[in-house]
Amino acid sequence: MSTDAIVMLKNDHKEIKRVFRDFKNAGPNADAEKGRLVKKIIELLTVHTYLENECMYPQVRELLPDLEDDILESYEEHHVADVLVMELVSMAPSAERFDAKTTVLIENVEHHIQEEEEDWFPKVRKQLSRTQLQKIGAEMLELEKKAPRSPAQPSAVKKVVDAVIS
Repeated sequence: MSTDAIVMLKNDHKEIKRVFRDFKNAGPNADAEKGRLVKKIIELLTVHTYLENECMYPQVRELLPDLEDDILESYEEHHVADVLVMELVSMAPSAERFDAKTTVLIENVEHHIQEEEEDWFPKVRKQLSRTQLQKIGAEMLELEKKAPRSPAQPSAVKKVVDAVIS
């Protein structure tokens, strides 16, 4: 398993996009399946954004100050996803707006993933060494052990509340 931070994040993206596809293919009368898939989406996004917000973004921001605008935009894109996730956590899959809200979440995250993979990651890879990316990846692996799995966990809720307040 690679500890290259970009490789790790791209692997997360693949898994997230796979669950997105499963949701889109679930069909109109699959509330139970969609509920299960949204729970999985929420878990994957909660862990992934935690690792980026707590490790990848701050370190890249410090090492590559010229990418600060990209990082600030990414924080805001995470904030939008966090708001939608917080709303989905308390919704029943049979709720009238459940599918629509999940679709908007998916569209926003897919846009974010595309920007990272096509623009931001290449900039980071060009400017950071393999050793630096492996160090960041190793720190992400350690951080993942204590990462929240749901926004209902106190640290994740605090992050969302702090983001809304700021």
